[in-house]
Amino acid sequence: MRFGILGPLRVGGGEATVTAGRDRVVLAMLLLRAGRVVSSEELVDAVWEEQPPATARAQLQICVSRLRQRLAALGLPPEIIVTDPVGYGVRTEPADLDAEVFAREVEAARAAVAAGQPTEGRRHYRAALALWRGPALSGIPSRSVRRRAQLLDEQRLSVLEECVDVELRLRQAADLIDELTESIDQNPLRERLRGQLMLALSAVGRQADALGVYREGRRIYAQELGIEPGGALQELHQRVLAGDLALTGSGEAPVAAVRCLPRAINDFTGRQQAVARLVQEIEEDAVRIQQIDGMAGSGKTTLAVHVATALAPRYPDAQLFIDLHGHSERTPLTPAAAVATLLRQLGVPAERVPLDLDDRLALWRTELAGRRALVVLDNAASTAQVMPLLPNGPDCLVLITSRRRLVGLDEGRPSSLPVLDADEAVQLLGRVAGEERVAAEPEAAAEVVRRCGHLPLAIRLAGARLAHRPRWRIADLADRLASSRDQLAEFVAGERSVGQAFTLSYAQVSPSAQRVFRLLGLHPGVRFDTPVAAALAELSLPEVQDVLEELVDVHLAEEVEPGRYRLHDLIREYARGLLADPERADERQAALRRLLDHHLDSAAAIAWRIESAASRNSLRLTAPARPDLVAAAIPNGLGWFEENRATLTALVRLAEAEGLPRHCWQLARACWRANFDGGHLDELIETHTIGLRVAEGLGDDPAAAVMLNYLSSAYYRLARFPEAIRLMEVALGLRRRLGLGREVRSTLWNLAASYAANGDYRLAKENFDAALALIGGPDESNELTNLLNNFSFALLNWGRYDDALRTGRQLLLLARQTNDIRQLAHGVANVGMTRHRMGDAGPARRLLRAALYLKRKSGSRAGVGELLNELGMIEQEESRPARAAVLHQEALVAMSDAGDRIGQCASRNLLARAMLHQGDAASALDLHRRVLTDATRLGVRYEQARALDGIARCLRDTDPAAARSHWLRALTLFRQVESPDRHEVERLIAALD
Repeated sequence: MRFGILGPLRVGGGEATVTAGRDRVVLAMLLLRAGRVVSSEELVDAVWEEQPPATARAQLQICVSRLRQRLAALGLPPEIIVTDPVGYGVRTEPADLDAEVFAREVEAARAAVAAGQPTEGRRHYRAALALWRGPALSGIPSRSVRRRAQLLDEQRLSVLEECVDVELRLRQAADLIDELTESIDQNPLRERLRGQLMLALSAVGRQADALGVYREGRRIYAQELGIEPGGALQELHQRVLAGDLALTGSGEAPVAAVRCLPRAINDFTGRQQAVARLVQEIEEDAVRIQQIDGMAGSGKTTLAVHVATALAPRYPDAQLFIDLHGHSERTPLTPAAAVATLLRQLGVPAERVPLDLDDRLALWRTELAGRRALVVLDNAASTAQVMPLLPNGPDCLVLITSRRRLVGLDEGRPSSLPVLDADEAVQLLGRVAGEERVAAEPEAAAEVVRRCGHLPLAIRLAGARLAHRPRWRIADLADRLASSRDQLAEFVAGERSVGQAFTLSYAQVSPSAQRVFRLLGLHPGVRFDTPVAAALAELSLPEVQDVLEELVDVHLAEEVEPGRYRLHDLIREYARGLLADPERADERQAALRRLLDHHLDSAAAIAWRIESAASRNSLRLTAPARPDLVAAAIPNGLGWFEENRATLTALVRLAEAEGLPRHCWQLARACWRANFDGGHLDELIETHTIGLRVAEGLGDDPAAAVMLNYLSSAYYRLARFPEAIRLMEVALGLRRRLGLGREVRSTLWNLAASYAANGDYRLAKENFDAALALIGGPDESNELTNLLNNFSFALLNWGRYDDALRTGRQLLLLARQTNDIRQLAHGVANVGMTRHRMGDAGPARRLLRAALYLKRKSGSRAGVGELLNELGMIEQEESRPARAAVLHQEALVAMSDAGDRIGQCASRNLLARAMLHQGDAASALDLHRRVLTDATRLGVRYEQARALDGIARCLRDTDPAAARSHWLRALTLFRQVESPDRHEVERLIAALD
């Protein structure tokens, strides 16, 4: 075997032949998941745990490269470690890894035992156990490794127990006593092993020793866990005492029983028949999966808990409960999070819970195998959420509650829960409010529950009001319900009684709180802050804070963190319904305008501070209606956009739907810089597409041109240059027709930048020259800086270094004069990159580092990535490939954050070149090929050419013919885009001749 993990790490037949600590962790993680890809994130977590350095990904790549070199030195093929876009993996043959051989031997053993061949089964079991050299991966302290290694150790113990069962049946008890005694010493809480030792001792006539083993275990369980031994071990103890112990069964001792069901409520009323019916059906029909669906507030969870409690004696080993949050204000639990919680309920230590979902599910099913367990999956969102959690064991029952009918489940009996009948509803009201009060006013009680729609949630809310107001008559409550308007009935007929119950709570708060509550229903996001409520209600911040506290007190709102609130989903629907009344149309429209004004004013004010002077021209910055609220938002800067991104996008949709076009397109424009720099291109495209549609519908050509211009930027960042060019040409036509000279210039230089990025430098220069010809006045310096920035960058990539340097210096001088920090960063960066390409590495490095500081300060992630790549190229040229790799890896992270697909391709090409210069040709070749695939799909000819060049460099020593073919393809592309890189490729091709 080439690799061993069932003990200290073994490679190539020797112990600890990989000595570097990080390399050992990485190799261990890969071997623990042999044949599968381990993500880079998991590997980084395993190596550095809570404190990964900023260069973690690059250092990880270096670890992998060292491992490949080490494997080659040990006579193993380095391509055993494979690279994937997600991470890395180890490709092993069937006999390469001891853990895989162990698994196959165990599988063969189990098959033999099942076929009635215990002797053959014992042989395979012992062959599997003989592979172990100690605790799995001992000596590697990484918590991630230890968690997975402990799972292997647990598997070894389970296999040992299975093997002992077989050997006891084969009458080999005497040979097992020493091994079992040692195993119990090492694992004193393991009941199954303890029971097997008692069986073995009894089989050789040592009943007194067997009883001593039981007493010692009971003492340990009491001291360590505060519990008695399990039922099976107690039964085994009684059989030893009685002297009637015989080796007829498997000798298994069950694990301790688990009781995690919630307490069943005392006033459970009206569902006794439903409980009896479900219990009978489950018992008689051997149901394994029972679904309970119904409307919100119908009592599904309460019913499931009572059914589970009634059936608990049939499932003594485990009774589990989990809220999946499928229909609540919380995000639904993922299967991974849910199964982790369930494993913890079973007593699995956190460190033993695997990170991988498939491994978690395997452990979950292993833990339930052989147990008589009942699992309640409450508040399920969908079939997809539930399916992975279903156990395989024949002795398990799953109860699932959901507001939806889970029709996608292949197995499972559905049961829809209706509302209570009239008698049951009155009985429930009596349990909550007082049976004597209900008996004294039967007609009023009947009216109350009728007004509640016989829905348990509504009845409980109404009863709670009565219970807390002992001086009220039930008739008073009935009168209040009768005089209240049922708004939710207009939207969802099945939720009518919930609306009545919420109306009661709503009626108890002050008029000011009622008004704020109504208006909050307009907010389209999940959460809102105090300024939003103040804007909606035209209140000061202190005033609205008091009102929100009142709403929190009566559970009409919840404060999730200081200053941030949310409404429960049903309550939010109720609030929205209150404003649907035609009589409140003016109130609703005015509040909606205030809501949009607040977000537009805040977004524009922040955007004005983060955008360049030239791009501010299309921002409509007016005096805000609430300067106090805008002032509260401004200090948060980009953080305000990040916190409200989903809400802002929803507000653009809402503005279109409500016929407020100015708010719609101007809000989209105000969010542009935050979405563009933050890499939120989906949101940018959606909001500007809506804004364009609205502007065109209005016939507002200037607004349409703004939307077209900024919409094109998203396609530019996505490397969809033809689409970006098409949109800008439409915008250019509109602006020329309108005579908007300043806007025509900006469109021309943006169009030129797109042509340059697409490799069409001559068309780019034509548009730059056209834009430059339109700039003349001294007050147009902001426009000139934008143009010079784009022009110098295009000249740089075109290889016109003298022109690029001259243009870059012009930009730098002008940016200093105008004190434009963003353009100053561009100027320093462009001059630094040009000096580097001209061979002046020392000055270039100083300029690039200064530019990097400025770009980081401005939050331009794509700009940061460009500069890191340029610095990495300098390190590469100065024979420091390891440092270059670190910089290119950092650049890749920055480009990914920005959503810059071209930048990602560039970073990966440069990283691959650094890897090649470190001697890792296999990894470099693999990465270049993946970049070629991506760049071809994007249509980015320059990065395609660089990838082909890189592939050729990897192949030239081993396959010169293939290298020539790739270089010729690269040369064709470099010539198409007129790149100066073509000269180096021509030299390399000539060198092959």
